[in-house]
Amino acid sequence: MIRIDELLRAYRQGFFPMADPDDGKTYWCRPHKRALFSLEAYRPSRDVQRLLRKKEFSVTLDRDFDGVISGCAAPRKNDPETWISTEIIEVYRKLYRLGLAHSVESRYQGELVGGLYGLAIGGAFFGESMFSLRSYASRVAFDRLVYHLRMKGYLLLDAQIMNPHLRKLGAVEIEHEEFMVQLDHALRKKIVFL
Repeated sequence: MIRIDELLRAYRQGFFPMADPDDGKTYWCRPHKRALFSLEAYRPSRDVQRLLRKKEFSVTLDRDFDGVISGCAAPRKNDPETWISTEIIEVYRKLYRLGLAHSVESRYQGELVGGLYGLAIGGAFFGESMFSLRSYASRVAFDRLVYHLRMKGYLLLDAQIMNPHLRKLGAVEIEHEEFMVQLDHALRKKIVFL
């Protein structure tokens, strides 16, 4: 089992855990290039802005962490494998109870249809995973997360490893060394997520 102190130390050093779907073991990852979002530069798409105006989704923070992490871990049609193992789910549930892991939930007509979860340390938020059962549900949750992080004064929103979905949301890739400089600066801040 991953120890909480070990996990927090790993994040402070630029690592994060991922389970291998083939062998079920958890490995510490530290990519050469890191995906992150500029909190200042982020702008929601027109579609997201329209959905926010129409209040198509209701968005909450930390109301259903278990539902969100379970949704993120569930196999998808186009990708049946998941890096979120039972071990990872258990340690993040502990982090949630400690007030360190957080979730953003998107509901449509009262039903959880998307969201994301991550870990907050200092002025850094480490985005772990997102899921969507309805178009734009996770994007609206992401938009509300960015808004919340800006309001609280966070400096860093880590997205870990670039993929087409993150790039579409506005993530950029930077070298590991630059990431560590930004991370060190962000970790010096003292911010309470809620």
